[in-house]
Order: sequence, then C-alpha cells, then structure tokens
Amino acid sequence: MNTASFARLFPLGSHLCREPMPPMTELKRDMELLKRQGFNLIKLQEHWLIDEPRAGVYEFARYEELIEHAARLDLGVYLGLTCEQAPSWLYRKHPDCRMVGRNGLPVAYQAQTTLPADGKPGPCYDHPGALADQLRFITRLVETLGRYENLVIWNTWQEIGYWAESTSGQHVCYCPHTLAHYRRWLQEEHGDLDALNRAWNSRYAEWEDIVPERCVPAQPWVQDIEFRRFMDTVQIPAVLRARAAAIRAADPLQRPVFAHKGAPLVGSGQDWVYARCQDFLGSSCYPAWSPFHAWDDEAAKPYTRHRALLNETWNGVALRFDYMRCANPRGRPLWAAEFQGGPVSTGFHKGRVPSAEDIRRWLLTAVGSGVSALSFWVTRAEIAAAECNGFSLLDSTGDTTPRLDTAGRVGRALNRHPELFGRASPLPATVAILVNERNHQFCNVFPPANGLLGYALRGWHRRCWDASIPLDFVDVSELDEAYAREYRAIIVPFPFSLSETVAAQLTAYVEAGGCLICEAAPGRIDENAYCNRGELSPAMAALFGVRQRSFTLVREPDGAQRWSPEERTWGEYLDAALLTGTGPLAGLRLRANLYIQTFDLAADATACLLYGDAVAGVVRRHGRGQAWLLGTYPGLGGTAYRDPDSAACTLDILRRCGITSDAAGGLLRRRRRAGSSEAWILTNPSPDAIAERLDVSGWGQVTDLLGESLQREGDLIGLEVAALDVRVLVLER
Repeated sequence: MNTASFARLFPLGSHLCREPMPPMTELKRDMELLKRQGFNLIKLQEHWLIDEPRAGVYEFARYEELIEHAARLDLGVYLGLTCEQAPSWLYRKHPDCRMVGRNGLPVAYQAQTTLPADGKPGPCYDHPGALADQLRFITRLVETLGRYENLVIWNTWQEIGYWAESTSGQHVCYCPHTLAHYRRWLQEEHGDLDALNRAWNSRYAEWEDIVPERCVPAQPWVQDIEFRRFMDTVQIPAVLRARAAAIRAADPLQRPVFAHKGAPLVGSGQDWVYARCQDFLGSSCYPAWSPFHAWDDEAAKPYTRHRALLNETWNGVALRFDYMRCANPRGRPLWAAEFQGGPVSTGFHKGRVPSAEDIRRWLLTAVGSGVSALSFWVTRAEIAAAECNGFSLLDSTGDTTPRLDTAGRVGRALNRHPELFGRASPLPATVAILVNERNHQFCNVFPPANGLLGYALRGWHRRCWDASIPLDFVDVSELDEAYAREYRAIIVPFPFSLSETVAAQLTAYVEAGGCLICEAAPGRIDENAYCNRGELSPAMAALFGVRQRSFTLVREPDGAQRWSPEERTWGEYLDAALLTGTGPLAGLRLRANLYIQTFDLAADATACLLYGDAVAGVVRRHGRGQAWLLGTYPGLGGTAYRDPDSAACTLDILRRCGITSDAAGGLLRRRRRAGSSEAWILTNPSPDAIAERLDVSGWGQVTDLLGESLQREGDLIGLEVAALDVRVLVLER
C-alpha cells in the first residue's frame, strides 16, 4: 500500500508497542492479525534516546525491518517521533540545554523509557545547539525511512506539552534562551517598550528588566499571564513548526505531517495555534479514563452503568473530537491518534475491560464528531509495569478478542465509504461557542475562576448534545472570517476577561445579523488583568444597553458547595434561586449559578430575566442581529444541578436565534456528507431501546453501515437502536 492509494481510505490502525520492544516475531505476527481483521495501518513510535544512543550513530534497522514487513502485508505505516526522550549525550554536549523550573533550578529528569510521560519535559529547544541536534536527527530519520512508500504519515509530537508540573512539580521554562525568546516576542507584540508599559501599567526601563514571576503571585499579574500564554501559544508552536519543516525538507514524497494532543484543553485557544503548525492536529482518546468532572451530577458515587457509559460517550468522545475538529483549519483531516483499545491500567489500578459494545459505541461516536482516521493504543497488552497489561485490543496472550473483532468490523465497513468517512465531511453547525485564549490564561491564574471557564463551555456543549443540536467551537482569531459570520448564534461562556478588540468584533458580528448569547460580567477584567470601571467592558455595555446594578454570589442548591468560595461573613451570598423569565422568556425559569448580575437598562433594551423585581437578563436589537446578556452562568448548569426548567429556557433562547434540533425522534443525530451521499449517525442516549420511523424522502438507497436490519415503507425507514447504542445509516441519491 503506497501513499497515493492510502489517501482515499479511512485509516484504521493500531500502535504495535511501546518501548521496550517485544520480540520481532511477536510484532510481525500481530501485524498479520491486524491485517486479517481489516486494519490498514500500523503505528511505530521512534525514540531518539534509543535510535541515536551515541552522537552520529543511528540505529534504524528494526524500523526498516518492520516497515518492509508491513509493505509485504499491504499495510500503511504511521510513524511518530519522541524527541522529548533525548539521548544522554545531548545533555553532556549541551549542559545548559535542560529546562529550568520556576525555582531557577534545572529539571534533572532524564527519561530512560517513554513512561511515565514520553520523556517530557525533555530538553529546551530554545537552546540553539539542542535544536540543531534534534533537527539533524529528524532529517536523518526521514531520509532513511522516507524511502519506503508505505510510510504514509509523520507525527512530530506524541501528546503535545511539557507536563512539567506533574514530572518536576513546577512550570517551565525559565532558562536564559527561553527568556530571550519571550522578550523578542513581547517586542513583536507591542512594538516598543512605551507601548508595553502603557498596556501593562508598568515602568520597565529596558527589555531585559522583564522577567516572569518566579513565586506564586499574590494576584494574577499580566507578567505571569503573558508568560504562560507565550509558552503555550508561541514557544511550543515554534518547536512544532521546526520539526514539521525538517520533515518536509527531507521527505521526497511530501507526506502529511501532524501532531496530537493528549486531550483538547477545553476553553483554551492553544489547539487552534497548534493545528496551524503542521498539516493538522489530532488527539488521544481514552473514554473510560476520566469521563466525569468532580462537579458533575453524574459524578456522585457509586457510579451507575447508564450514567457512566453515557458520560464516556459524550465527554470522552463527542466533546473531545468536536473541539479538535473545530480547532483544525476547515477541510483538514481529524485523527484519533491514540484510541483506547483495552482496560485503562495504571500501576495497581486496572480499569474495566472494554466490551465489544463499548468499542462500537466509542468508534461510531467519534465518526459522528468528524474523525477521519483512528489508531488504537495498543495492539497487545503493555509489558511495562506502569501500564501493567493494559490498554490493548489483544490480551497479553491469544490472537483475538471481541473488542478487536468489533474494531475490525467497524473499520471494514467505514472503508466501504471512503469519501464519506475518510475525508473531513461533517455538516457545518449553525451555532458556535466562543473560545478566547486570553480569557483562559487569566482564569487559569485567578483561583476563584480556575476551572469555571472550561466547565461552562463543557456545559453548553452538553446542553446542545442532549438536544441533538450540532455545535461548533470558534476561536476569537476566526471572528473576522466569513464562515464565522454564517453562524446564526455565538455563545460566550464565562467572559470574565475580555479585550475591547474582541468586544468590537462581537459587536460587528451582531450588527451583521448574528445572535450573541453572553453569560454574566463580560469584560469585568480587561485582557491585561485590570478591572474595567463600571465592572463591564465598555463596548459590551453599549452593545447590550446596560449598566451594572449589582453583582452578588448566589448559593448552590441544597447547601452544596461544588465551586463556591467559603463565606467570610454574613451577607455575601444570595439564597439559591431560579431567575424568572419575562418579556420574550415569559413563563420560563433559569437557575442562577455562581453569581447573579442585575442591570439598569437603556430605553431600547428589553428585560428577559428577573431576580425579584431586578433585571437579571436582557435582549437588545443591534443592527440586523440581537444580543442576549444573561446575568448568571447557565453553562455551569449543563452538567451540574441539571433541571428541566433551565434546559427549556436555554433551548428557547437558541430557538429564538433560529437554532433547532436535528433529533430523529428520540435519537440524537449527527450528519456527514460527501457528494450525493450522506451518513446519519444515530445515538440512543436512553437506558431503553428506541424504535423510530425516519423520513428518508429524496434518498434512493438507504443501508445500515454494519448491515443490520432496516424496514423501508415508501419514504419511511424503520429501525431499532438498543440502549446506549449507535447506528449509522448511509443514504445515497
């Protein structure tokens, strides 16, 4: 299988192993098993430490042997780099290339294997010598292995990030090379020192005076926020771009280059940046590892089967790949670069062995969120003690399992429709949630807000997923793009820190005919961590036609305390409350979460929510659109303190913005389209089987992806979907 023939397929693969490498005979036998099951791809993960044990001495023979064997089996090869696992000689050659922690000390961790963190944080590649040696190694690797046509794709970073907080206990990197890079970036951002001083309200005399905080700051200083933004969206992307450029320069066949995250960081815009450093961005996916947030209603123990499996499906798969799909440039592939194949096994804790039904549900849900390629981690059980016999499609012995059989069956079916499933083919949504990296960075260092932003985005996604409303995420960098103006509505969750530049872009979106749905206190803090007078962004106050009257904490229901700070004295909190709908929302109610903000209104603004007699929500026409300001945080209620009144209220606001459900009766529906064909991915979220008759008028042929039974009578298709199951219909003109 060469690169050209592979390009049309839905790549279904599996990672052969993690270091240390099992015997070649076992690896080759497992490749043959995968081929018989219908897999068309294997992943090999290289390790710089292993592959260049002495400077200039390269050991690629085992990869060559495996790639040649894959070619004989007509299997494609997906090759991933592990450059954080650097060889020992690099640190001897460049003693100052170690990353430096916040405490000023070099990070001494030197990975011997990929566990526990794929070598992270690794060397600092702001060091020119370490960078040059890394790129020289990558060039030789690509020159050697790139001559094999069945090597079809390169992955430059195994789960992007440094993870230094977990491996060394602190943030990185504070070395002289990175600090010099940081100051160069600040000069590019601000132009001159006077402009930076005006923005930061500082008095720096020289660029060299600017240093990030080394202690845990007493408050969210802009110096700390901007350094973290630099590390996440400038320094890491520079490494990604350098690796991609080295591969492209050395690869004669110019195969695709991508990288992948361990998981999207919901609420952050970093993934939009990473996706543009190479051809596209992918993600790992382990649905059963952590499907709950501690604040979720479903997180109450003991877990029940239905709640747990439903959260695995939504949180572990659908939310993850919806976010990553939107982070990628439109039309690009979406790879599930590592997918759970067996039990999550960490140390002495062995997780549930996934059933065939789990694998089917996870895979088809991923397809519904736009995944166009999928590679399992791993083929046969892990042999390293840290991941003791875990994660794999096969057990430690034996040549088949129900989960492997199911994965192969689904993969073979997807590859009968390569244009539908092997391409970026999801239909565009009509509503999007705004992602703002600067707000994320502020919330990340502001303890009362830490976690609330991502949780609010997650809750809005869950509301829409439950209602079968297709949903996108849109980054602030995209607001001026034509496709962003096509959304009927944009939701702005937890907009605590907001620049006047972004506020002006949102105002222009409304003027052009869009509907803006904004949670409380937009721009209470500006992008440089200073408070706005009036406790609102001036531009947002003008858009909504409001002036703040009050902003007060509100208790959680039944005396619970999931996110609320401890009371310091009497009178800080309002009692738990449901806001009352008025005007366009008359007869509806919305739970107040965290705060209640009340307003005085301009003459042309209309109250839509009340707290007692005070206005706690407003809608206002502006230009050709409308702007809704909700004086609380409904997104938090998407997964915590869920109640039918609040769900009905938020869905009514969406309906008034022209957003409707695409449900197929009691089934959730996602769609993919290519040419004259369409796929309907139908999910039953309930604990009972659902039978539906679906209107398929205008479609000539309708088949079930996996060949299961359908009954057609004229323009109606009858089918039954088991509890928590997913079925896929393929419709053709």
